[in-house]
Amino acid sequence: MKLHRAFVGFALLTVAYLCLLLWADRGRGLFAGIERLAPLLPPLMLASLLAYALRFARWTWLLRRAGYRVGDGRGFVAYLSGLAFTATPGKVGELLRIRYFAPRGVPPERVVAAFVYERAFDLLAVLLLASLAVQRPGLWLAALGFVAIFLVPVLIFAARPKAMTRTAAWLRRHGARTPARGLRILGRGLALCRHWFTAADAALALLLGLLAWGVTALSFVWLLHRLGVTELNFASALSAYPLAMLAGAASMLPGGLGSTEAAIALLLGWHGVPVATATLAAVGIRLATLWFAIACGLLAVSWLEWRGPR
Repeated sequence: MKLHRAFVGFALLTVAYLCLLLWADRGRGLFAGIERLAPLLPPLMLASLLAYALRFARWTWLLRRAGYRVGDGRGFVAYLSGLAFTATPGKVGELLRIRYFAPRGVPPERVVAAFVYERAFDLLAVLLLASLAVQRPGLWLAALGFVAIFLVPVLIFAARPKAMTRTAAWLRRHGARTPARGLRILGRGLALCRHWFTAADAALALLLGLLAWGVTALSFVWLLHRLGVTELNFASALSAYPLAMLAGAASMLPGGLGSTEAAIALLLGWHGVPVATATLAAVGIRLATLWFAIACGLLAVSWLEWRGPR
């Protein structure tokens, strides 16, 4: 069932993405040089794999601190499985990992806790990278506001989990059993985040987040160089992709579909990069990140379902 839904979702997203690209082009010749991306995608995908490995190292550390050992090959595949549904608002679809970590003794609320903690430090890492060369203060303030909108409620509910528990109980009394159960698990997960409220855990989570997203940002800089883009200095090029990621996340579209690409093209355009080249760079980095991530997730889910939950 999960595998079927993942493939259907992937097919629908692919069709939507192709339609979006065709609509954006509309005879303008924006993708005339699309074949230039073919030799560039393998190195970009390798960089994405390295970023996933760094994120998994953080995941392993968090769960080990909580008493669970999942840092093996199967654990990495289980972590990758969440990427099959990464194109969801807030990446909540990545909680599919609950299905594959449960047989290894990790309860759902602990997976939720690690997921929320991971998202929080990803946002901080992306914000820091985006801040390297923001030439428009309004953009930086908007990015800061978006990150705060996510982080402040997390901190509040992690400190006061009973508020969410009471809401779940109210929903259950009024017959909304499924939302009540989901809210109860989320509340427990937020409460469990406090287990990692230490300087060492926070420092390591932020460091690995910076390394993971820094690898992706550097791969985008490399892509721009290979496409002949010289209008940006290194800091501006490095901060462009993280800033576009925040814009895509703020749009609440699945995977920032379309909005992230538009943000990349707009940011590069502000630096004088031709529209066709900026669009090509946006499509290239998204193929090597979002679409490659979904493909890795689908392969992971397929393998795990074939081998069985255990």
